[in-house]
Amino acid sequence: MTAGARTREGAAVGDHVDRLRGQWARELPDLDTEPMGILGRASRLTNLFRPGMEATFAKFGLDRGEFDVIATLRRSGPPYRLTPTQIYTSLMISSGGLTHRLDRLEKAGLVQREKSQEDGRSMLVALTEAGISRVEEACRAHVANESAFLQALNAKERGALADLLRKLLVGIENDTQGQVLATKSRTDR
Repeated sequence: MTAGARTREGAAVGDHVDRLRGQWARELPDLDTEPMGILGRASRLTNLFRPGMEATFAKFGLDRGEFDVIATLRRSGPPYRLTPTQIYTSLMISSGGLTHRLDRLEKAGLVQREKSQEDGRSMLVALTEAGISRVEEACRAHVANESAFLQALNAKERGALADLLRKLLVGIENDTQGQVLATKSRTDR
């Protein structure tokens, strides 16, 4: 176990991932499980956080996917209107997946589809007044829920963790982007 959390008496505190790594160390002592220490914890955090997140959204009559759509529209700024392509590109989902979400949100009166003024063939998705109100309330509750999960860390630790996660994510995204471009280049020949 590496240096980390400690009890008041100074004893190391292990978590679920430490136990898993310990089992692997016993069974496959030559296996370097260091990546599990980071990615295993990230995965476990996501699994622990997801039910609370879903419960928060449910209080507002939403699921996570619906929240993602109306949050994307709200953070785009006035007039809170985007094309479906802009929305599904931002959310990294398929157009079919977006259509089902939009149908539910429109039925709930949170979004409306309207023809584009610039291009009559194009549709825009706009937040309604009810949608603006709902997403703002849900977002405030969601962020409060996220804050509660982070109480074990002080402000300096949260900043350091955010910086390290950003560095990791940028590296992975850049590498993934490079792999996608290399693959596309090979298939375009």
